[in-house]
Amino acid sequence: MAHPLLADNPGMKKLLLGNEAIVRGAIEAGVQMVTCYPGTPSSEVPDTFFRLSPEGDFTFEYSVNEKVALEVGGGAAVSGAMTLTTMKHVGVNVAADPLMTLAYVGTPGGMVLLSADDPGCHSSQNEQDNRYYARLAGMPCMEPATAQEAKDMTRDALNMSRETSAPFLLRTTTRVNHLRGPVEYGEIVKLPPVAGFKKNPAQFVPIPAFARRMHVDLLAKLEELREMAEKSEYNKISGNGKIGIVASGICRAYLIDALADSGLTDKFKVLELGFTFPMPTKMVTDFITSVDKVIILEELEPFIENEIRVLAQKNSITVEVIGKDNKHLPLNGEYSTLNVTAVIREALGLEAEAVNCCEAEEGLPMRPPNLCAGCTHRAAYYAVKKVFGPDAICSSDIGCYTLGILPPLNAADFLFCMGSSISAGSGASKASGQTVIGFIGDSTFFHSGITGLINAVFNQHNILLVILDNSTTAMTGHQPHPGVETTMLGANPAQVDIESIVKGCGVSEIRTVSPLNLKATTKALEELKAISGVRVLIAKDPCPLFARRTLGKKPGRTAYVENQTEDVVRVMEELACPAFEKTEEGIRVNEILCSGCMLCLQLTKDIKARKRSS
Repeated sequence: MAHPLLADNPGMKKLLLGNEAIVRGAIEAGVQMVTCYPGTPSSEVPDTFFRLSPEGDFTFEYSVNEKVALEVGGGAAVSGAMTLTTMKHVGVNVAADPLMTLAYVGTPGGMVLLSADDPGCHSSQNEQDNRYYARLAGMPCMEPATAQEAKDMTRDALNMSRETSAPFLLRTTTRVNHLRGPVEYGEIVKLPPVAGFKKNPAQFVPIPAFARRMHVDLLAKLEELREMAEKSEYNKISGNGKIGIVASGICRAYLIDALADSGLTDKFKVLELGFTFPMPTKMVTDFITSVDKVIILEELEPFIENEIRVLAQKNSITVEVIGKDNKHLPLNGEYSTLNVTAVIREALGLEAEAVNCCEAEEGLPMRPPNLCAGCTHRAAYYAVKKVFGPDAICSSDIGCYTLGILPPLNAADFLFCMGSSISAGSGASKASGQTVIGFIGDSTFFHSGITGLINAVFNQHNILLVILDNSTTAMTGHQPHPGVETTMLGANPAQVDIESIVKGCGVSEIRTVSPLNLKATTKALEELKAISGVRVLIAKDPCPLFARRTLGKKPGRTAYVENQTEDVVRVMEELACPAFEKTEEGIRVNEILCSGCMLCLQLTKDIKARKRSS
């Protein structure tokens, strides 16, 4: 029986996650190629395609990073395949190089880039607004606000891209990706087989002589796309009044709720923008001409607001623009129904209370994120701290192991981006002369760590790199990468060996250990501490959640506290394993959480040995 998302049943309604709706929209368009690098809040899109791939009419791949994903997708699109490439917002930084040129050469098969932005930094190191990438590259941009729109816009963007040969940017935000809503299915289109690449160097090879003309053509194409935006069903005007509101993305949903809840729907004229770039300038100009003041609702940057201010100035339109300079509409974080209500009441001259949606209730216990019980990274961090002490500088990277920042591990001192641990750590070591240890996960190593390691070898840096190999992409949902042995679909016949790559990069001092073997890990670290230059410790042991869910491994035994001693308190304080609990009777181990790694038992022996030696 086919998966519900593959059902060719127009008119059927399903309750879908926003990311599932994006998948359905691509399927309805007849998508033929899907590439990605996983990253929250986009991860459910490729993960769903991965599960559907055995029975779907498309090719799917987890690429090693976002640049590669876009290049594979771009190659498919210029060969005539309808293509979807997905990533989170910071991933577009990695993919920016090919992105800028892809808009020049065009995508005859049709191509959509999903950029899942993250206002509020729910799972990201920044909250950049990727609509600016659309403007920078010359790509049309669409912003859904509901699950239905997520499905429809994905389908329509793919079709318009195929029609115009222009790649489209689908900009979502965390609330859109993770909302649930009713979605009415449309017809699934069956596209003809991929025609294949047709040679035309003047179109597809942007040497300077061709690129100059390509840019002129792109500018002309953007004007054609602007006309499409003027006629788009995703840009619509409703209501009456001399106060206007322009809203995009999820802010449209907040606005609808705010107007309904406050009973002020009939007081405003509303322009909803779903096709936001190129801006439908005639529609917007006519709209702001018809009102005395206009409120701009958009998350993060004043992308639309600034364009409207320019239009007003160019056309000598006297209109008050209320946007990011208003106390209720910040440049950071997410909007909400509450602060939208506040600003529309203020525009009417009604009393509006200051809003702080993120203020926590007093007295609630803090619950910081923590490494899982039995996490192999905890063992590696403990061993490193034991051998190198608290003064060593820890250059961290993007992954669940970044949670090593928390005490008592304190194993993250600075972090820039994916793959930066070895490069940034090398710079810190060179400049300061301090002992620097870089930490990087296996998936991140494949993503963008290899080049940094080669650079460190070539420039003879003095750094220890610890590759935390837990056999999966743990942080984003256990997606496969080139180094995994087993995936959700079975064994990986093309596994790439990390140690062989490290050797190939020119590193001669390599140790591979199981971090859960504290004695062996400590010995290896002591050997590497005595050496200078670039050296690598591969701490290899599967993520316990991955081992349980995918490999079917269950703990053979769990730890328990036999006697309430000072040593037990020290084990809990030095490891901070969440399986340890403090009760009125004392400290106990939660058998449900315990993975059976027995690191705590080894640490008990280590503490006793320290006592004897002192």
